[in-house]
Amino acid sequence: MALLAVVRSAAAQTPAAPAPSGARILLVPRRMISGERATIAVLDVGGRLTPGVTIQFSNGDKVTTDTTGRALFVAPLTTGALYASIEGRPGRVATAILPAPSAASAPRIDLAPRVASATDRFEMTGAGFCGDADKNRVTIEGQPALVLASSPNALTILPPLVPPTGLAEISVACGKEEAASIKILFVLLKLEADTSSMQPGQKRTLKVSIGGTEERVQLEARNLTPDVADLEGGNPSRVVSSGGEANSAEFNVTGKKHGSFLISIRLVHTMAKPRR
Repeated sequence: MALLAVVRSAAAQTPAAPAPSGARILLVPRRMISGERATIAVLDVGGRLTPGVTIQFSNGDKVTTDTTGRALFVAPLTTGALYASIEGRPGRVATAILPAPSAASAPRIDLAPRVASATDRFEMTGAGFCGDADKNRVTIEGQPALVLASSPNALTILPPLVPPTGLAEISVACGKEEAASIKILFVLLKLEADTSSMQPGQKRTLKVSIGGTEERVQLEARNLTPDVADLEGGNPSRVVSSGGEANSAEFNVTGKKHGSFLISIRLVHTMAKPRR
């Protein structure tokens, strides 16, 4: 089986919440403000927000995700690098603790992806955001978007259930502050692959079509079942799409043993000064 990685909000999940043991993806704002609130999120391998997961930090702090799969965290007073990890899982995510600004500011977006997937999360950085994710008001072409993780100067956003395509306006506000607006080009990724079980030595090609732009974009694939199949180019593997009217990219896998395989494929976001 091949998977095109997509994260969805609680409203789009199946009725049964994912088990904490399935937690795999930790979303931490890449920047936090000393002493201010931030929101952390945890996803399972299928991109579902996962409740009941303990997150531990390198300074000894711990938080547990609530029923929404997110947790509020107060950034430490000590500035510098801080690392977070899912308890019992390898790997850690870094964030930078910055000093508090001298005065509060209205929302400002400094960096955002120029091109983003219409069905997957993306990040932006700036200032004046709400550390409590649900206090941010984010819309894409007028549709409400879900803030997965947040701090006063970083947001991780999930597009609406009805995904936008093409150049779309994103509006971001914290509470009753005046909104900041930018534009991002949203594209649709469509995976074409044989999803039957792999056989030892069998070769498969996973083709991803990119709709909404003729520009070349970069995609990243991660092999989540390395015992079943090998992903050509390493793990993770990155390729650049062909560009043009039939814009697409391909990843190749080779079976190691009989069984189902799982490959996560995402658009690689390049952060830049946003379009206004």
